[in-house]
Amino acid sequence: MAAGRQRRAEAETFTARLKKQWHRARVGMRRSAVDYFRGDGSDWIALAGLLLTIPVIAATTMANSVWCSPAALVLPIVAGGLVLRPASLLGLYAAAATALIVESVQLGPYTEGPSRVTPGVVLVVAACGFFGLLLAQFRSRVGVPWRRGGTMLFDLRERIRVQSKLPKLPPGWHREMALRPAGGQSFSGDFVVAARTNGGRTLEVVLTDVSGKGMDAGSRALLLSGAFGGLLGSLPPHAFLPAANGYLLRQDWDEGFATSIHLVLDLDSGDYELYSAGHPPGLQLSAGTGRWEEKAAEGPLLGVYDGAQFDSVKGSLRPGDVLMLFTDGLVETSDRDIVEGIDRLTGEADRYVAGGFHGAAWHLIEAVAKDVNDDRALLLICREGPTAQALAASG
Repeated sequence: MAAGRQRRAEAETFTARLKKQWHRARVGMRRSAVDYFRGDGSDWIALAGLLLTIPVIAATTMANSVWCSPAALVLPIVAGGLVLRPASLLGLYAAAATALIVESVQLGPYTEGPSRVTPGVVLVVAACGFFGLLLAQFRSRVGVPWRRGGTMLFDLRERIRVQSKLPKLPPGWHREMALRPAGGQSFSGDFVVAARTNGGRTLEVVLTDVSGKGMDAGSRALLLSGAFGGLLGSLPPHAFLPAANGYLLRQDWDEGFATSIHLVLDLDSGDYELYSAGHPPGLQLSAGTGRWEEKAAEGPLLGVYDGAQFDSVKGSLRPGDVLMLFTDGLVETSDRDIVEGIDRLTGEADRYVAGGFHGAAWHLIEAVAKDVNDDRALLLICREGPTAQALAASG
């Protein structure tokens, strides 16, 4: 008992209490810093900094209004619209309005000389404040803080890219993928999901084209790529497109359809099956004849009606053969039908037959559909012959 009372007395000394308070303060500061970085914390630091700039600008304007115009108060207002919450933004506006009134009194009526507070200056500052408040209200409604908005978009873009990566293939096989969003945007309605199943013996690849293009289709492409990635390998190949079709129907989107092509390739034998849902046909180059052959499977668009049937077409990739899968943005435009586009694509692809198709996907998009305002994707699967394998080994 006496020992316990002594320990409690030591714990209640001034030094011990000071240490506890210091520890709590450090923990609180650390949590506040983390929350602020994530966009979950208070914006008082940004508000305080912007409030300090307003008297500095006002004092500089009153000292030399030629070099520092009264309209310079727009700067903290614009910055506040980008970084502050609506409630904090109103406080900043009140400070800016007070500064304008003080400047107007100190500089005198605008009719007595230039570089004074004119009605035009007041209208410009008020307009910038109005649009800044709209931006702040939009961010508050969406729930995306300013510090995390760009990061979230970057994460979404990188997630789509990671999900579109093709798995490594065994020696004797080469694969590459090129994706070009419409209008040079970062988001695309075309995406790929791929996995090696059956103990690594089988390569399954699904190339999908979501209705719409660019950023408009990017959010739907992200959702579908995650769902399709979960379905791929979890179902038998013949059941994948029916399951994907049912998933799309359940979303009940206004633009709820998509085209898709599903490749199931045996990496040991080279035999494959293609399932299509309203997608352009695949193209196979036969090393023996040097000709391209269309591989067109039957199936309706995804997300149109329930109970759709998807029939496959079979083929085999022998050493030296190449299989191309692509979206319609690569071969079809408003002034060019799909037949003409496929002819142009195969004509450009013939240039790579002799030297191999390593690095060809990106160049083919550049040559065939560089300036097309649509999402474009091209997937190449090559079974390398003895010559190509020897060159790859020596390189």
